[in-house]
Amino acid sequence: MGSWLEQSRLDQWMSKMGENKRIFSTVLCVEDQDRNLALVSSAGGMQPHDRYFITSVTKLYVTAIILQLRAEGLIDLDDPIRQHLSDDIMQALHILDHHDYSGLITVKHLMSNTSGIPDYFSGQVFADLVAGHDQPFGLTRVLSAAKAAKPKFFPGQKGKAQYSDTNYQLLGRILENITGQPVASLFKERIFDPLNLNDTYFYLDPQDDSPIDFYYKEKRLRLPIYMSSIGTEGGIVSTAKENMTFLRAFFDGSLFPKSELKELTMKWNFLWSPGTFYYGTGISRQPISPFALRQGLIGHWGQSGAFAFHHPETGLYFTGTVNQAIGQSIAVQGMARIIRHYKKSSTRAK
Repeated sequence: MGSWLEQSRLDQWMSKMGENKRIFSTVLCVEDQDRNLALVSSAGGMQPHDRYFITSVTKLYVTAIILQLRAEGLIDLDDPIRQHLSDDIMQALHILDHHDYSGLITVKHLMSNTSGIPDYFSGQVFADLVAGHDQPFGLTRVLSAAKAAKPKFFPGQKGKAQYSDTNYQLLGRILENITGQPVASLFKERIFDPLNLNDTYFYLDPQDDSPIDFYYKEKRLRLPIYMSSIGTEGGIVSTAKENMTFLRAFFDGSLFPKSELKELTMKWNFLWSPGTFYYGTGISRQPISPFALRQGLIGHWGQSGAFAFHHPETGLYFTGTVNQAIGQSIAVQGMARIIRHYKKSSTRAK
């Protein structure tokens, strides 16, 4: 079915997406299961090969590294995180109703956003950043903010989940402690180099102006100091094609045993924020129809409007960005349109 979508039609759809008053630059890459189709298109102030901040899509890369280390016997998802973190980090990490639950938190709780550790990012930090107040938020400052807030539930409490970027900064420190490597070199060695991702890297240099800017509504956000400080929370830069290479490797067993995908998607918790979607273990699910909430796209969002998703029903893969902090619905509409076109083309071909 290599002809079910032509480059000209994708370009037309992307051009229409770029006409949205809040989409100033966007790119989308789509591939099918059998690699008969591989297209990339862009609109606005963006070219198909441009680098962009993938923000929280970085969390999929973190999941891949953790599963690699588990296969090597260096970590287990049920490990209490106190096994891998220093006492000063663990001290008063999770105190709820005068009880200290810090010692009960596991690696899986962090990956699944069920730790109960407050999210440092939402609220005032987000407000300051979108107002243009660029500032660093490394782990020390993140923990200070998280420990000053009150958890909403205890670790692993049934039916409870809260998206927390704090969790993934902690996972970054765990990875560094286990391997003795900075995350930038660890990910380069285990993912970027093996997959020949030459334009994919952790953003560490605030002077690096090669990634495309993203926006909050009509406001252009230039946050190089912040973006260079957040590491495994969301600090990777990539391109649509290179992120596609990673996404396919994530799902086809190239990075870790394919059988482990079932464990990641075994249990889903619904989240209302930072968007309405489901979260598994280091992976998210985005329904594309209110009538099929248990289906949809599997992968991850980024706060910048970045996305990397697989659609198991059709076998399609999508990567890209709308470079807009409130643009996820526009991205979903674009992917859903391609899925509908694929299904109609498949029906006609039978």
